[in-house]
Formats: sequence, C-alpha cells, structure tokens
Amino acid sequence: MSEVACYRVAVRTLCDFTAREGDLDHRFTPAPSAREGIEGHALVARRRGEAYEAELPLSACFEGLSVSGRADGFDPATNRLEEIKTHRGHLDRMADNQRALHWAQVSVYGALLCAERHLDSLTLALVYLDITTGRETVLTREASATELQAFFAIQCRRFLAWAAQEARHRARRDAALGELAFPHDAFRPGQRDLAESVYKAASTGRCLLVQAPTGIGKTLATLFPLLKAMPRQGLDRVAFLTMKTPGRRLALDALAVLSAGAEYSGSPDAMPRPLRVLELTARDKACEYPDRACHGEACPLAAGFYDRLPAARQAAVASGWLDREALREVALEHGVCPYYLGQELAHWCDVVVGDVNHWFDANALLHGLARANGWRLGLLVDEAHNLVERARGMYSAELDQRRLARLRREAPGALMRPLGRLARQWQTLVKEAGMNEAGDSSRPAYRVLDGLPDGMVAVLQEVASAITEYLGEHPDQASLTLQELLFEALAFTRLAESFGEHSLCDLARHGRGRAVLGLRNLVPADFLAPRFEAAHAAVLFSATLSPAHYHRDLLGLPATTVWREVTSPFAAEQLEVRIRADISTRLRDREASLAPIVAELAGQYRRRPGHYLAFFSSFAYLEAARTRLQEAHPEIPVRAQTRGMREEARDAFLAGFTPGGQGIGFAVLGGAFAEGIDLPGERLIGAFIATLGLPPFDDFNEALRMRLASRFGRGDDYAYQIPGLIKVVQAAGRVIRGPHDEGTVVLMDDRFARHEVRARLPGWWALD
Repeated sequence: MSEVACYRVAVRTLCDFTAREGDLDHRFTPAPSAREGIEGHALVARRRGEAYEAELPLSACFEGLSVSGRADGFDPATNRLEEIKTHRGHLDRMADNQRALHWAQVSVYGALLCAERHLDSLTLALVYLDITTGRETVLTREASATELQAFFAIQCRRFLAWAAQEARHRARRDAALGELAFPHDAFRPGQRDLAESVYKAASTGRCLLVQAPTGIGKTLATLFPLLKAMPRQGLDRVAFLTMKTPGRRLALDALAVLSAGAEYSGSPDAMPRPLRVLELTARDKACEYPDRACHGEACPLAAGFYDRLPAARQAAVASGWLDREALREVALEHGVCPYYLGQELAHWCDVVVGDVNHWFDANALLHGLARANGWRLGLLVDEAHNLVERARGMYSAELDQRRLARLRREAPGALMRPLGRLARQWQTLVKEAGMNEAGDSSRPAYRVLDGLPDGMVAVLQEVASAITEYLGEHPDQASLTLQELLFEALAFTRLAESFGEHSLCDLARHGRGRAVLGLRNLVPADFLAPRFEAAHAAVLFSATLSPAHYHRDLLGLPATTVWREVTSPFAAEQLEVRIRADISTRLRDREASLAPIVAELAGQYRRRPGHYLAFFSSFAYLEAARTRLQEAHPEIPVRAQTRGMREEARDAFLAGFTPGGQGIGFAVLGGAFAEGIDLPGERLIGAFIATLGLPPFDDFNEALRMRLASRFGRGDDYAYQIPGLIKVVQAAGRVIRGPHDEGTVVLMDDRFARHEVRARLPGWWALD
C-alpha cells in the first residue's frame, strides 16, 4: 500500500469511521462539560496509584497506515488498559452502538500497547464515571495480543481503501495546486500586493493583518495564494471564515473559478475538480424536519444514519463540490441528515467555508478537528474588523429571571427546592444591587457589579446539577423551558470558571421580576490567542483594520503578527469628501441639527440626482430627519430601514437601488446596510453620515473604557473612537466599488474636522 505510506489517522477518527453503526441519536441527554470530563479523567487517575500511566501516547503502522492516539490510562500492576468516559444518569440508556464504539477504541489502543510492549494479553476496561456521584461502573474483558492485533487489522483494512483514495486525492490536489494559475489575465490594482503578502504569511507560518480597500477582489486575492501554498507548506486544510452569509457566497464563487481553472495534469483518471469544497451551514437552516427530534425514532434521516453514511460520504467526496444545495442533494439521495453529513465531511474536505464560530467559538468544530487530527491549517478571516464584537458575544452569557418564573409554574416537584433557592438568590442579588424599586418596562435600571456574584453562581451550579440529574432519570420530560434554563445556567457557570479582567458582570432590571444578569466579555484576546496559535497561518483582512494595535491587543494576535496596508487603486478624484463642521450630531444638539442636515441632503440631491444612503446613529434620529426631509422636499423619493427588518424587506430595500433610479435611503450606521452590501456604479453615488458612530456614553461603555485603559492604556480610543470610525469608513466604502465609480461622501459633524479624527480616515480621501 505505497499509496498510503504517509497517511496518518487518529485512533478516534479510525474508530468513528469503521465502528459506528445504527441510528443518529441527538435527543437531549445531560452530558458532562469538557472541563468536567477532564476533571473526571484526573479523578480516576488519582485513584489508581503512582504507577498508573495516564494519557499514554501510542502509535503503529499497518500496511502504510500510521495510527496514533493517547490511551486514557494503563495500570501496569494489574495489566489493565482503561478507556474512561464521564456521564450523567443511568448507563442502561446508552445506545448499543455507542458502547460498541467505546469497545472499539480501547481494543485498538490495546493492540497498539501489546505491540509496543510485547505483551501477550491485556485486560480491557471501559470505566464509566458518574460525575455527580463519583461512582465508577467498570466493564472488563480479557483479550490476547493475537486477538487484539486481528481486530486492529480488520479496522485498518476497512479504512485502507479510503486512506488510499485520500492519499491519491492529496497527491493529485497538491500537483494541481502547484500548477494553479491566477484565473484572470491580470491582477487588479492592489490584488498582487495582497496575494504576495498572504503567500509570505503562509510560507513563514505567521499571522497577517491586512487592510485592503473594497473593490480590489480580496476574496480571490487571499484564496489563490493560500491554495498555492498548500503543497509546499504541507497544509492539510484551508478554512475561509466569514461574518455573514453573503461573504460565504463570494468565497464559493471564487473557489468555483479557481477549482475550474486547475487540472490534474498527466493523470488519465483525472477528476474534474482538484479541491473538495464544503460549505458549513447552521443546523436550523440545514434541518429538513425542524419539528422533529433528532433521533431514529422521530426523524427518517436519523434512522440508520451510520449504516447509510459510508455510501453518502463516498458520493459526496466524489462530487467534490459541496455547497449547501449540493450537500443537501447528496444527503437526501442517500437518506441521511444534511447537517450531520456536513459535520462528517468537515473531516475530509480541503477547503471549508463557514462562519467564524467554527474556529473561534468555545466548542468550535474545525478547531476541535484540527487538534484531534494534528492538521496544519491555513485560516482566512473575511471582514475581520467585526471579529472583536463577534468574539465578545461568543464568550458572554445571560440569565433571564423571567425564564425561571415560567419554569417554576410547570416544574416537576423534584426541582422545586433548587428552583426556589435560585428565586431567592435573584431577589437577594437585585436587592444588594440597590435595584429592588428601580426600573420599569420602558427604562431598565442598570448596574455594573463589583465582581462575580458568587452566591448566584453556586446556586446555578446546584440547579444545573439538579436538572441534569432529573433529565438523566426522566429523559422524556425534557421540556423546552427546562432545557432553556439548563443551557443558560451551564453557559453562565462555565464562563464563570474563567472569569477575570477580560470580563465583567452586570445587572439590568426591566421591571418587577424581569432582571437580566450578564457576564460580558470585554477583551476576547484571552480566549482567541490559543486559536491563532493552533493555526499554521492566519490572515485577517478587511477594508478597516487600522490601527493595527487595536486588533492585535483585543484579538490576542501573536507578537510576530505582520500588518500590511494595500495601497488603494482608487483616485481622490473619484470621491468627493466634504466635512460639514457647522453641524453637531451630539445628543443635546440633535433637534438643531435637523435643518442643516436636511438642507445638505436636498442640496446634494439637486446638484446630482441619483441614489444616496444617509446614515444616522439611531432609528429615532433617522425618523426625525426623514420626516423633516419629506415635509420640506416631498419631491425627493425616500425609503428607510426599520427596526427588526426581515430579510425579505432588506432585499426589497436594496432592490430599489436600480441603475438610472433616484432617491435617498435612510439607514442606521453599523446596521445591515452600512457594510457588506455591493451597489456599484449608478446604484449608489453618494452617502451622508450624520454621526461619528461612537457607542453610547453609558455605564457599560464607561466600564469598558476603564477596563481597556487599565489593560492597554487606550481606554477612550478602544472603547469609543476606533470602533466608531470603523463604522464610518465601512459605510463610506459603499460608494466607490469599482475603478470607474464616482461619488460623494458628506461627513456631518464638527468632530470630523479634528486632526486626530482626520488622521484615521483613509489616506486616499482628499478631505476639503
């Protein structure tokens, strides 16, 4: 099997591939957290004595297949090899196929251990530790080295054909990428500089922050060099991560062009696509039966999932192109769940396109796979200026007092005591915060707490344990309300374990019995730094990544991170930028600002009729300006963004920007129309920005400012100025989208005239 001479596979991946069978079963079961699992393994090891060998590395080759992993523990005194699994509830509810998978794992480890230490036999043990009681249930069987080696050989032979296919694919892929040519006759201005910077980052294994203007083709200019670097740098995977769905579509379009332009030269059985490309989609969007539970008794696509998976997997990789629709087609053809087929194919595809949460979230799929399989992965992050806020959300949690009230009305008797303790803890928390009489339905009272409310956290842990134990005994009683409170409690308590200077706790009260306790991440760097270290190279790109130190500090980028700015291909003559320094958009001046703002909008529209966007700091401000404009100039067509605008309404709003049309669209800065939309040419010829985009001056942002000042010495910049101006530049960037576009941007606030603000605006703008 020379074709797989260098093919490596982890024990867990091997067994998942060869030993799974039967139904997919994702009905709710109360499972331990990752931390609880680690602590459970450590507890078992401590009980075994000093000679016990925990986390034992083992590996071997079989006919060119390299298999490796870490066995949970080996006791030389008793000659017993253990596979440790933590659990809650009764073990008799564990599915037979899950138990069979556990036996397969410990048997493979047994074969590796016998071969390495020349053992004639072993005792194999499955150790199931109940993390609630600390009780161990141990299942054992005796196995000879000959028996274990035979089992190992069977598993490897089941995998070898797949491994040979994968090795051939890898060789062909790398050969094709080595010859991959840029798919157009020439690079756009700025594209080559960007591509060269990305290739160098991949070659040196560094992180790269690159600020590149909109309209130069950043997606193609980042994917092409990273794909070219894959063979030479031995990259296993590339992940292209986006903030929004439109970004995924752009990446898939670029990959289609690149994939079609590459061929397997010299191969008589060449495949049409050298790359396997997978689009990862959220579960709620991929599910075919959202009204059914996710197990074989309820969903036809879960029944027999693992029995039909091999054929579906083979058909999918043979196709090679697996965007959302193509993946769904393969899945339904073979009668399996599209979402979980996509999760499986993340193991086997060369390029994965998905949301940033797939790498940066606490339980990120791609990060987990990369660690488990030792992948060298190249990471591309589009619209990276949004990563600070997105990551803050990933590592924040909330508790809603109303959820507890709803649950107490319907909770089973076994849970009434712990839920009662939680209710009393809520009352104590609100009282101690001095908010027992504060707040109403329209204006919540708000407090930043001095620290983590330890009493609340302790009771939450008790409630989470009580609910999980109850559901372990009564799985059919897993109501939505009960699960929601459990998930909130688990998320909060798990983040509480790592609470530190990167986060704060706050309390908002919206009326009696309507408090919300928040654990808010302020500095995602502490959570994200290990994710950047896990990637071979990471490229973060956007039109607004300045200043570099802001993103380095808040994202936890390595000290070796390189920052590049691609020179804009646009000329100052293409964009007229005016500052209206006679207008103040501060809250106290809002009413006085309306008349000059309306005059500016109408005057510019008369001078050059066409499509414009006008951005404001809030919906209230937007509505006031829109009303005033319509009253004074009813001949100017207007349309406006609304609160909670649905996707269909957003699409209709954008569809109104037609070539040759006219009108002013009103939108909120930082909202759906301030970035990520493309209205080239006559579809948009100007933008008015009536705000600096500064976050509101409130208790939360002041606490954020002080925390950032303490840690980085740049509180006002990091909390207010930089985030605000990023929004401004993003909104202005909607106007010039291509080399032939011309337009106008009007910045309406006297603070835009300040030297420190002007210095942070794009250098190619000719400011008057």
